[in-house]
Amino acid sequence: MSLDIAAIRSQFPILSREVYGRPLVYLDNAASSQAPQRVVDAIAKAYTTAKANVHRGNHLLSHQATDAMEAGRVAAARLINAPSRDEIIFTRGTTEALNLVAATMGQGLKAGDEVVVSAMEHHSNIVPWHLLSQRNGIVIKVIPMLPDGSLDLDAYARLLSDRTRMVSVCHASNVLGTINPVKQMAAMAHKVGALFCVDGAQSTPHACIDVQDIDCDFFAFSSHKVYGPTGIGVLYGRRAILEQLPPYQGGGEMIGHVHWGDITWADIPYKFEAGTPDYIGAAAFAAAVDFVEELGMANIAAHEQQLAEYARGQMAAIPGMRFFGNAPERCGVISFLIGNAHHYDTGLLLDKMGIAVRTGHHCAQPLMDALAIEGTVRASFAVYNTEAEVDALVAAIRRIAPLLDR
Repeated sequence: MSLDIAAIRSQFPILSREVYGRPLVYLDNAASSQAPQRVVDAIAKAYTTAKANVHRGNHLLSHQATDAMEAGRVAAARLINAPSRDEIIFTRGTTEALNLVAATMGQGLKAGDEVVVSAMEHHSNIVPWHLLSQRNGIVIKVIPMLPDGSLDLDAYARLLSDRTRMVSVCHASNVLGTINPVKQMAAMAHKVGALFCVDGAQSTPHACIDVQDIDCDFFAFSSHKVYGPTGIGVLYGRRAILEQLPPYQGGGEMIGHVHWGDITWADIPYKFEAGTPDYIGAAAFAAAVDFVEELGMANIAAHEQQLAEYARGQMAAIPGMRFFGNAPERCGVISFLIGNAHHYDTGLLLDKMGIAVRTGHHCAQPLMDALAIEGTVRASFAVYNTEAEVDALVAAIRRIAPLLDR
């Protein structure tokens, strides 16, 4: 299927705006993608026609709000091919989803138990385990990288032991673009009796996800990277595991019965959704999933891959260009520096020319330490980006390069 990019772009009003008198070229999609008009309309509809608490009211608005939220849960399950909507937990995003896994799993871990992560993890998949190590004395082991930015699977195999309780890794690196072989890694973890958790924040917007095929125990992602609203994310968990885990937070919604001295929990997924949920966000996320499904994730991925390859080819001809991440399997993320120019200076000058990229350590400081740099400039693509925008990026870099201290 050939995508009509002009027609797709017309669904995103923000893409028609100007920045500093220049057309906006938005290349920070790894941080947040933009939202199509249908998502904005879904938010407005939910607020203006059915704003009421879900699962609790016995009136029409509450029933309609509940139906809209649960439609979002069904859409999320469909997007990643989860076996059941009951295995979909709504969170505030990938960060909270990973914290939920660490906090609930952590109650069953003791000193000396091992958790394996990788050298390319986002802080959201490092800090929760670090906090747990301070509380419980667990041991964190780190899978090293090969020079091309892929994981050293031989080293990973050596790290696994009968003390390994959890392996938690990103599906795709938000810095390097590396796509990790999570299906293979899950099988290796399960052989030693460990659970396997996937940070899918960077893969879910750009690839066909099948949690059943991966055979992971947990999978986390955020709506705002998949053309949806901010403030809502998803944790998939295998039913048998979720039913055994303790609640994450206490309050309304997540209980069965509350009496002094005796409290029972609600069934999954509600056991993990304390308080009034973001049912507006869930309803809008369903609209985002509809958008993705209409285009076809395989078509989206092919378009973005073509753009990334075109961009790297054009950028490689710029004197002093340095790329970070050269693994054979990569998503549409390009991290680079121009000589020794500071990433912030590069990003600031690009911004003045209407081009939005990300600069800094990208919440992956241990990875920056391994690369012996402070940060990078990152361009990342979505389905609405074009070759003309890549050309604008390349032309802008060529223009500003002489101005930078290299």
